[in-house]
Order: sequence, then C-alpha cells, then structure tokens
Amino acid sequence: MNYLAHLYLSGNNPEIMVGNFIGDYVKGRNHNKYIQDIQKGIILHRRIDSFTDKHPLVKINAEIFRPLYQRYSLVVIDIVMDHILAKNWERYSEIELKTYVNKAHQILMRRYFSLPPKVKQFLPFLIKSRRLENYQHIEGISKTLNIMATHSSLPNHSIEAVRTIEAHYPFLEENFFLFFDEIRLMSAAFIADNITANRSDCL
Repeated sequence: MNYLAHLYLSGNNPEIMVGNFIGDYVKGRNHNKYIQDIQKGIILHRRIDSFTDKHPLVKINAEIFRPLYQRYSLVVIDIVMDHILAKNWERYSEIELKTYVNKAHQILMRRYFSLPPKVKQFLPFLIKSRRLENYQHIEGISKTLNIMATHSSLPNHSIEAVRTIEAHYPFLEENFFLFFDEIRLMSAAFIADNITANRSDCL
C-alpha cells in the first residue's frame, strides 16, 4: 500500500490519517512521541504493511514485476495498487477523488510542523504535483516510479513497468479487488477497537 491507500484505510479520523501517512518515517518506539491518535495511525500503518506483504494475492501480483525489479517488486506493487484504487475510487468512496485529496492535503499541512523531517521535505512537492490524484493515470505511475528511481536504489524500468501493467491489467485489478476487501475489513476493525471521541476535521 502506498500513500493514497494508507490515507483511505485510516477512516475519518484526521490524526489517524496523519499517523498512517507518516508511518514509514517513524521507527521503533519513536511513535510514543506523538499524541494518541497519531500513534494509532502509525501502528495501523505497520499492520497494513505486514498484512499486505504477507498476503498471497499481493505476492502473486508482485511476481509479475519480479523479472524487472527483483527484490523491489513489492515496492512497485504498492504503487500499482494505489493506481488501481485511484482509478476505481468511486467503487470505494462517495467523495470525489479530487475533493478527498484536497481535504487530505489540508489535514497534513495543518500538522506540518509536527511531521518527521523527511515528510516535511517531500510533502510540498507531493501536493504541488497532485501525485495522489494523478495515481489514477498510468502516466502518474510512470512519474512516481521515475522519482523513486532518482531518489532511491529502485531500478529505473518505468517504461517496461507500464507495459507490464497494461499487459496484465485485468489480472492485477481482480486480485486487488479481492485483497482490498480484506484489508478494508482489517483496518476498520482496528479503528473500531481503538475509536476515540475526536471527530473534528473529518473528511
């Protein structure tokens, strides 16, 4: 799961959304430095990642990209899943994707000074580029993979990756639908068990 899916799976609590969004950048017990609901979002992020990486349907989809990306195939499938979610957004939300992304940007920017340093660095660029919204387009996936290849050890195979996505699209999409139904239930159950009274600033 990538940024859009993590935000979506956070439900309507803005603090859980923030925690889920920054989860990759808060290591070990450092989550204890944050307020309670952001801590819950960070823990939810970790549970989502663990659930995703172990799920057989995700592993099957990731195998399609292994010839190109080897050990990074799970990283790439995270991006692909955000694309499929964005492309099929109306299947999962009554709120238009653009409206949802705008609200998510507002929530994150209102808490900008409490974000980890690395998130502070990339968040303005993520917002300006409308990356979350542009995940719905194949071109958006290509740009994201190019950015990741520039700033990490991810191999730069974006052209080949797009061809692979297009060649296997119905298979990738169907497996995603089945998997996403499960992870939605898991995330909702976690939130329901850890619900708080703070409902202000909700989507």
